[in-house]
Amino acid sequence: MAVPTVSAREHTGHDIMKEASVPNPDPPADSPTSAQLSEHTPYMVATYVRPPPMMVKGEGCHLWDVENRRYLDFTAGIAVNALGHCDPGMARLISQQSRTLIHTSNLYNNPWTGELSKLMVTKTLSAGAMHTASKVFVCNSGSEANEAAIKFARKVGKTRTPSGTQHEIVSFHNSFHGRTMGSLSATPNPKYQKPFAPMIPGFKYGTYNDEAAVRDLVTENTCGVIVEPIQGEGGVNVATPAFLQALRDRCNEVGAVLIYDEIQCGLARTSQLWAHQSLPKSAHPDILTTAKALGNGFPIGATMVNEDVAECVVTGDHGTTFGGNPLACRLAHYILSRLSEPELQASVREKEQMFRGQFARLQKRFPEQIKEIRGRGLILGLQLTADPTPIVTAARERGLLVITCGTNTLRFVPPLIISPEEIDEGFKILEQAMEVVFRESADVPGTKGQQEMAPPGR
Repeated sequence: MAVPTVSAREHTGHDIMKEASVPNPDPPADSPTSAQLSEHTPYMVATYVRPPPMMVKGEGCHLWDVENRRYLDFTAGIAVNALGHCDPGMARLISQQSRTLIHTSNLYNNPWTGELSKLMVTKTLSAGAMHTASKVFVCNSGSEANEAAIKFARKVGKTRTPSGTQHEIVSFHNSFHGRTMGSLSATPNPKYQKPFAPMIPGFKYGTYNDEAAVRDLVTENTCGVIVEPIQGEGGVNVATPAFLQALRDRCNEVGAVLIYDEIQCGLARTSQLWAHQSLPKSAHPDILTTAKALGNGFPIGATMVNEDVAECVVTGDHGTTFGGNPLACRLAHYILSRLSEPELQASVREKEQMFRGQFARLQKRFPEQIKEIRGRGLILGLQLTADPTPIVTAARERGLLVITCGTNTLRFVPPLIISPEEIDEGFKILEQAMEVVFRESADVPGTKGQQEMAPPGR
């Protein structure tokens, strides 16, 4: 599809003033973008609230919209495009594999499902993460990966306690594990659960990082505990090592499975292959779920398990039509190889310090508005004292894409390949946006829908 550019049109006085004040104003009602949206929207289920720009092209850390406005992307498709947009190596492999074999179903073998599974296990072990990693189930998304993990935990409980009493799944407030019924049942946000109630029975919820509550929360009836080492949607909240160790110890005591959901925080985003790998072996999981960066934009997810879990799962217990297809797996094999490179991971550590330096500078300039800096690597959160969505709007209209999470938190999950120059460019724009919202008290409308799990009431 050709990229349309702005057609000659008659501007209103408001349009002229707005376009003179910001370099990337949102498309007005008489723009080519609005015309396309008016044509398409009646046919689309309204599952998302989106800002006006329509993106049609990406390259590296930049996106372009229908009207050829360029945006620096600090979101990476919600921590997906770790290698940036339209990575050349990925594009080459898509072309090659799409002319060779795309899909056969799991009724037949293909070389790339096994190659990806082998690479994931070997890279995990060599990195010093999940030291019992043994086998991989490949699927199509993060929610599917978590569904598999929940089912596998239930099967382990059923195998160990045939009476069925060991069936409960424990998860934590402010978590986000997906929108399918099992993963939604593990995501205790009333806003998202209530329309689809009742949830699947047997889910219990605890307070994140509450080490003292673990013993009463995880009981002999618990078959699995699912937790994010870093809560992304919930506000970039980092689990303490003591909390994760307490979960591991208690799971050992009652025979429950410990699941680490690293869908957003894994795959080099913290500067290590997996976010948990700096923990001692005694705190490693039985199951690890991943997706997002694994496909760099192509749909794929995976559930990695240890031998104790794998031996409980037999033919017919689970499956997928599209999961493990040769195109997705060949791409993920390439992406995982790239994200495992020590040089790339070292660069993430360096860039984290650049971001933190810029955050500290902004916090010094806006001390009343910026409360806290959280996160690790390039999954970072800036806690504000008020609604950050006007900043999202002001930044976008100056050429920078940022998103939110939790309550009043700006989230930064840029492509891992972002350059120092692009970081500087982005923070110049962000500072301008904050200046407009915080100091000039401009009437900037908020941008809704810029996080998967908005807090209740927003």
